[in-house]
Amino acid sequence: MVHGPPQRHWPGPLSAAVATLCDRLQPQVGPATAAGFRQVLHRLSAPLQVAVAGRIKSGKSTLVNALIGRRVAPTDVGECTRLVTRFQYGTVDRVEVIFRDGRKQVLPFDQQGMIPADLGVDIASVSHLEAYLTNAVLRDLTVIDTPGLGSLDSASVRRTRELLGAGDEPPGELDPVSRDAVAGAEAVLYVLTQTVKADDEHALTAFTAATARREAGPVNAVAVLNKADTVEPDSVPGSDGSTWRAAGLVAASQAAALRPRVADVLPVIGLLAETSETGGFTSADARCLKDLAALDEETRETMLLSADLFVDWECAVPPADRRRLLERLDLYGVRSGVLAVTEDPEITAGALRRRLLDASGLAAVRARLRTLFQARADGIKAAAAMASVTALAHASGDPGERQRVHDAIEVLLARPEAHQLRLLEALTLVAGGTVAMPDDLAEEILRVGSTSDPGERLGLAGRPRTELAAHALERAGWWRSFASFGATPAQSRVAHVVHRAYFLLWQQLREAT
Repeated sequence: MVHGPPQRHWPGPLSAAVATLCDRLQPQVGPATAAGFRQVLHRLSAPLQVAVAGRIKSGKSTLVNALIGRRVAPTDVGECTRLVTRFQYGTVDRVEVIFRDGRKQVLPFDQQGMIPADLGVDIASVSHLEAYLTNAVLRDLTVIDTPGLGSLDSASVRRTRELLGAGDEPPGELDPVSRDAVAGAEAVLYVLTQTVKADDEHALTAFTAATARREAGPVNAVAVLNKADTVEPDSVPGSDGSTWRAAGLVAASQAAALRPRVADVLPVIGLLAETSETGGFTSADARCLKDLAALDEETRETMLLSADLFVDWECAVPPADRRRLLERLDLYGVRSGVLAVTEDPEITAGALRRRLLDASGLAAVRARLRTLFQARADGIKAAAAMASVTALAHASGDPGERQRVHDAIEVLLARPEAHQLRLLEALTLVAGGTVAMPDDLAEEILRVGSTSDPGERLGLAGRPRTELAAHALERAGWWRSFASFGATPAQSRVAHVVHRAYFLLWQQLREAT
C-alpha cells in the first residue's frame, strides 16, 4: 500500500494559502530556503505559540502554571528558570532536554509532577526544554515560559532571543540565518508589575528581535498586571478603597503607556490563580479558612494587617496552618476566602476554590487570550509565516530565487481573502512607529485592524447593518482621498490598505443585508 504525506491541518484559509505557497515554491528554491519553508509549514500546522515574557521575578512561571492548569513550571530561582521551556500537548507526559548540538534527553517529571529542579546535565550545553503534557488546553495553544528579560545573565537572554518558539526540527537542518528567520513565538503575553520600567520596553524589543522582526502590537500582544493584590488603594485616586478597582486603574494607565504595543493590560493575581486552578487549594485549607472566619472580627482584622501578624498572632488556628495558607493565597486570598465563608458558613471546599479563582482575575485573562489570540489564530499565524517566508527570501544569495518568492507573495496578497495580511502589516507599521500617523488616524487604523466584529471595527457597535455599510463606504472614500492628497508616500501605502479594508467591509455588510 502506498502512503501519501501526512494529513496537515491549518487554522484557517489564510494559513492554508501560505502553506500552498510554501509547497509550490519548495522545488523552485535552494536546499537551505526549502528547509526554511518546511519549518514554516511545520509551524503553520502546530497550535498557536504564545510566549510569556517579562522582567525577572514578575511571576511568569506562576501564571504559566495557572494557564495550563497544572503546577509544572518551576517558580523558584534555579537552573530551569534560566531556560526557555515550551509546554505543548503530548500523549505521554515527559520533559525533553534539547542540547545546543541537537541531541535530546528524555526525563520524567518529578514526584510532584513538575520539571525536575536538577536536570543532571551541564546547563551551558542546553538549548531549551520541551515539556509535553496531556492537558487539553494545550491542544490549541503552546505556552512558552521564558527567563526574565532585562536582568538575567547574558546566557539566559541569549537563549531567550535565539530560541523563543524554535521549531522541533533538528538544528542542523537549517543554517543559522534561516533558522533565525523562522524562529519566534507568534504572540506574546507580557507580565508586568506595578510600574512600567525600561526593562518592559526591553522585553518588547527582545520579542521583536526573536520573531523574525515582527513587531509586537495590538494584534499579537497582551499584558497582565500581576500581583494586583499588592496595589495600595490609597495610592490610586478613584479607587474608593478597593484593591481590585485600584489595580484596574493602574492596569489602564499601563495600557495607555504601552499602547499601541499591546492590545490591553489586565489585572491578575498569579499566585491565587495558580493555587486555585492547579489543585493547590485543599479541603484542609478550606477548613483553615473556616476556623479563621470563626474568630472574633477584631482578631481577624488585626491578623490580616500584615503577613507577620497573620502568622505570629496568638489564636486557635495553628501557626503552621496559617503559614501554609499564606504561602498559597497571600493575604488578599486569605481575606477573600474568609469573606466568602462569613457570607456562606456552609460553603463547600469546591465552591470556595471557585470563589478564590474568580477573585484572581484569571477568567478575564483567559477570555482575552481566546478573543485576541485563539479566535484569530489563522491571521496571526499566517502573518507570522509570511514574515518568515519574506525573511528566508531576503537571506537567500540567489537573486532569481528572491524574485520568485517575491512574485509568489505578491500573487497571494492580491487575492481579496488575503487582504487581512496587508491590513495586519499596515497595523504593525503604524503601531511600531515605522509609519507616523496623526493620533486620530492611528487610533482608527488600530480599531479597524484589531477586531473582526464589523460594528467594533467601525466604532459603531450595536448600530444597524445599513448604517454600518454606509459608514464603511464613506470611510473608504475618505481614505482613498487621503492616500492621493496630503499623505506622505509611506502614509499613502498604508492609506490604500485601509481604504481596501473599508471597501471589503462595505461589500460584506451589503451582502448580509
